[in-house]
Amino acid sequence: MSSTPRAAEPVDIDKYGPYGQPPSKPPAGAPKQERPGPAFPNRITADGSAEFPAEPGRYHLYAAHPCPFSQRVLIAREMKGLEEVITVSILDPMRDSRGWALREGPGHGLDEVNGFAYLREAYEASGFEGHYSTPVLWDRKTGRIASNDFRNLDTDVATAFDRWAGREIDLYPADLRGEIDELNEFLFDKVHNGPYKCGFAPSQEFYETEVRSLFAALDELDARLADRRYLFGDRLTLSDIRLWVTLVRFDVVYLTHFKANLRRITDYPNLWPYARDLYQDNAFRGTTNFDHIKRHYFGTHTWINPSRIVPLGPDLDWEAPHGRETR
Repeated sequence: MSSTPRAAEPVDIDKYGPYGQPPSKPPAGAPKQERPGPAFPNRITADGSAEFPAEPGRYHLYAAHPCPFSQRVLIAREMKGLEEVITVSILDPMRDSRGWALREGPGHGLDEVNGFAYLREAYEASGFEGHYSTPVLWDRKTGRIASNDFRNLDTDVATAFDRWAGREIDLYPADLRGEIDELNEFLFDKVHNGPYKCGFAPSQEFYETEVRSLFAALDELDARLADRRYLFGDRLTLSDIRLWVTLVRFDVVYLTHFKANLRRITDYPNLWPYARDLYQDNAFRGTTNFDHIKRHYFGTHTWINPSRIVPLGPDLDWEAPHGRETR
């Protein structure tokens, strides 16, 4: 394959249509629709026990700023100081039916490693056709996708590359792993997927059930953070990253676009200062692009927002003092 950078054609939803389709109403008694699993659920290991061992310079990440799963990996990569160990290409936040693409623009650019114009080319080169999701970890050595395991890729980046990490921080401490795993399952089902269940609800009844479940989870997390700085006391872990990528999108997109509007995150006495506290670490701030986030959701989910008008607000002060340093 050529490594010469190539730009995808301009996005054109009117010509090609939107990526994906609105969920259909399930028949009575049918199980709830679940997020499809990864096509390449491989793990990256520190000890070389699996097919894809951690090595510096071996892997290239394809990530999109609007995607919370991508941001989880980007935050872990920066918090561990792995910017020179794992390279990255940032995808255009706008996509049509041709999927995620590489175009030059503010905050995103071309693929300097493989010269792909569309993310689907990475999947096709790896023998897969179907749903082309982010994040994607490309293996330079074998010339194919190593992993697109959105559930675990942030964990692998946070743990498998310790030998080359430029920053000493343990995001998945051994003594807390059982508790972290349990909380992460709660976060995935109730918080991370919650706004999507609301926004893609096939019926009023389904929507009302899911929106109440989402805010019950947020209420519980707000109470948990009343007497501690992070979800596990004074130690920032992967669970904080996973919660935060939902919080940072909530009032900006999920509140209105997905009708997750019982309360705002800014209404919570603990979640809002907690969200600002994390944002003020550059690993969180530097991987957040509100323009990409808003343009992607409001501009590409045409069955939810047919006009594709992107709202200007909300005007939030993420740099305001949070007062959580002594908790």
